[in-house]
Amino acid sequence: MDIILLERVAKLGQMGEVVSVKEGYARNFLLPQGKALRANDVNIARFETEKAQLEARNLETKKEAESAAGSLDGQQFIVIRSASDSGALYGSVTPRDAADCATEAGFTVDKRQVALARPIKDLGLHTVHIELHPEVAVEVTLNVARSPEEAELQASGKSIQDLAAEEEAAAEFEISELFDDIGSAASDDDDLADGPAESNASAEEDAAEDKDA
Repeated sequence: MDIILLERVAKLGQMGEVVSVKEGYARNFLLPQGKALRANDVNIARFETEKAQLEARNLETKKEAESAAGSLDGQQFIVIRSASDSGALYGSVTPRDAADCATEAGFTVDKRQVALARPIKDLGLHTVHIELHPEVAVEVTLNVARSPEEAELQASGKSIQDLAAEEEAAAEFEISELFDDIGSAASDDDDLADGPAESNASAEEDAAEDKDA
């Protein structure tokens, strides 16, 4: 399908260009979102008439996006999810989840602005691109964790594998300490058992010496 772009679209072209795209892409995305019109004589003439207004609106929205980008770029948002010990999520984190996190933090982000190639299905820190405007994009980080405490550790640079290794090491240390305590207690019991026998033997030897004398 041939369309005329009403704004810049990544990997397609600039405002005013006539390009060919798959019909499904045009029908499901470009046309309903007002990013393009079917390329026919009527719509091309309409574009030429409204070109100045479209360019002015584009410039205004670009400035707004650049202003928002200054505070949004580099932000980190925590997403709490249930997951297995290996870090696999019971479910996934979607563009809607990313947009909701940003909105809850006071930013205006629509799920359609979140460029996520595929849903996030693992714990950890994930970089996500947000397209605030066709010419303005930022990166944020989604800190996907099972608890706020785990998120804090991940933010400090520790992966889920590091956390699991630390927990395993701590458990092994506790077991080792327990066996050391048991061994020490057994040694004390042996000393108590040997003590009276040695004393009796010593007393019998002294008695024998006195008798011989």
